[in-house]
Amino acid sequence: MTYAYDVAVRAEADLGEGPTWDADAQRLIWIDILGSRVHTYDPVSGRRTVMVTEQHVGAAKPRAGGGLVVNLRDGVGLYGPDAGPDSDSDAYSGGESSGGLGASGGFRWLYREVVPGRRANDAAVAPDGALWAGTMRYDEARGGGTLSRFAPDGTAETVLDDVAVSNGTGWSPDGRLMYYIDSPTRRIDVFDFDGQRATDRRQLAIIEEGAGWPDGLTVDADGCVWVALWDGGAVRRYTPAGELDRVVELPTPRPTACAFGGRNLTDLYITTARTGLAAPHPLSGSVLVIPGAGKGLPQPAFAG
Repeated sequence: MTYAYDVAVRAEADLGEGPTWDADAQRLIWIDILGSRVHTYDPVSGRRTVMVTEQHVGAAKPRAGGGLVVNLRDGVGLYGPDAGPDSDSDAYSGGESSGGLGASGGFRWLYREVVPGRRANDAAVAPDGALWAGTMRYDEARGGGTLSRFAPDGTAETVLDDVAVSNGTGWSPDGRLMYYIDSPTRRIDVFDFDGQRATDRRQLAIIEEGAGWPDGLTVDADGCVWVALWDGGAVRRYTPAGELDRVVELPTPRPTACAFGGRNLTDLYITTARTGLAAPHPLSGSVLVIPGAGKGLPQPAFAG
């Protein structure tokens, strides 16, 4: 199957990541981790906004009551009208066009844990509205990262404490399976999921040598897993049985993550990176979109 891509947002993000469709606002949220920016894009009007943070931001997801939950270098924080000011926070610097992102409503830490040499990475919201957020060391040392579950009240539970580069997380349409990637393992793993706990970790699929490294993922309405391949210049789709059945070739060598969006959740948005490339492709750092690539699942908002 041949896929044609369009350029949704032409940009030069250092490390574009975390595309998330905000169904209430009908817009895409995405981030530049190393640029410390949270972006939005409205595909109908073309309107774009950006909020600058003073810490590297690994993920930004909508909150059920408005605003955002963000996975920052030093923990998980909340932006929005009811977040309340936090005089100790250095997480928000304002600047640029931050309208519509909830920054004017204040910021507070939901959970804070400063670990030198470590930063936030990818995160996802589970069907029950909890945030599953990952971390990694800047040097990507094995065992230096974690995957944790954050309840809406801020209660934190470390689920995995021996991660290298915590990346894609997603759930099956019935919520009974959780998919997860620790990139250096080259594996897409699957867990049984009971609504709050992930158990019985096992391999769904492995990315072969020379095909890139698995990064961010999304799950479609058929229960198939789409995964972006860093240094692989492609997005792959795997069936629930772990069989490879589609490959989307891309012009950029470092796609980072993918998510379905648009009014009918049929357009696949793909973030890309230019960091570390001696000669980046002209579209490296942009957001690409493949119209009509499949059918996505509505993504829950963080319940806190």
